[in-house]
Amino acid sequence: MLNLTATWTPTQNEFDAFAKVSGDDNAIHVDPDFCAKTSFGRTVSHGMLIYSKLWGLLKQHNPDITQVSQSMMFPNPAYTGEPLTLTITEDSPGHLNMRVTRVADGAECLIGEAEITC
Repeated sequence: MLNLTATWTPTQNEFDAFAKVSGDDNAIHVDPDFCAKTSFGRTVSHGMLIYSKLWGLLKQHNPDITQVSQSMMFPNPAYTGEPLTLTITEDSPGHLNMRVTRVADGAECLIGEAEITC
């Protein structure tokens, strides 16, 4: 069974690059001055940037993996400069559980599942 873990500290440069690639240039992701005036107080990661880090971790483990389906929620924000723990576990063949938590307080930033084939 699969069990992968990594730590990632998002940067503003990654948020900015993802905004350019995805077209999602919402101020909450790319404008620190705007965000300083919000309840977040700083920029917040794109949810799909977080997921792409999980997918990259999985592809490093096995480049032949193909995703069949995915489901995910983003219950808490992930901030620039704040370390995250990325975890992927396989509870049955081809069924993955994915979690991304903030190291500082354990808050879940991504909760998801994916079906894969090899």
